[in-house]
Amino acid sequence: MHEFIFLLKAAFLGIIEGITEFLPISSTAHLLILGDWIGFDAGQDKVYEIVIQLGSILAVMWIYRQRLAQLCVGTLKRERADLLFVRNLLLAFLPAAIIGLVLIKYIKQLLDGQFIVYAITLVLGGLIMLWVESRPGMSKHSTANDIENSGQTTKIEDISIGQALTVGFAQCLAMIPGTSRSGATIIAGMFAGIHRKTATEFSFFLAMPTMIAATVLSLYKYGGQLTQSNLLAVAIGFVMAFLSSLVVVRALLAFVSRYSYRPFAWYRIIFGLIVAAWVYNLV
Repeated sequence: MHEFIFLLKAAFLGIIEGITEFLPISSTAHLLILGDWIGFDAGQDKVYEIVIQLGSILAVMWIYRQRLAQLCVGTLKRERADLLFVRNLLLAFLPAAIIGLVLIKYIKQLLDGQFIVYAITLVLGGLIMLWVESRPGMSKHSTANDIENSGQTTKIEDISIGQALTVGFAQCLAMIPGTSRSGATIIAGMFAGIHRKTATEFSFFLAMPTMIAATVLSLYKYGGQLTQSNLLAVAIGFVMAFLSSLVVVRALLAFVSRYSYRPFAWYRIIFGLIVAAWVYNLV
């Protein structure tokens, strides 16, 4: 019975990972905080988090498999649009790759595991999202003409060098626990003049090299924790993360085509306040 409950918790957290990885609400904060609340602790939390994150990455790659194949072919053929697409991804990837290698170890030593940090960044991130969404030009555009006339960038290949670097440096903020990689990149993209849906898709594509690199590095460091005794729990979490991400990514794209990110901002604020109250034993 104990083993069944443990696997049930592993499946639950796999679903949470899949739901939160590409939403701007911080998957790491949810995994660690909810994992603590339900008592998921078997000595392999780190490798579990790494492997189920890979499930989410593969889900978004599967959704965009045709575009990825087209991008590879177009790049080999030196198609202008595809070359610009790849250029923008590389520019946005480089800041986190360089700065992350230098600072991530020290940031984790300083802030990792401190739940009050998650509470603060959740609330602060929510307030920033509300501010960006309230700026002129951030309202929802219902027609193609409205979008075109808004002056916002609507194609990833049309993203400028400055916009790509803005998103890239914003991604570095995700090293601070609770910030949310997707939230930082999407909101930074919108702030830089990229249309909401395009900023969201750019964040998805940027997640691929970023999260694969982070996963490979983390598996190199913590792969030894993966043992036969916890393999089933990790496998279940991986599958649940993959399946739930398939649903969430498609749903999020449909949502941002019609609505703003304000509901996610308010969710961050409320969840952050709950975490803060829990940290100080107020609930």
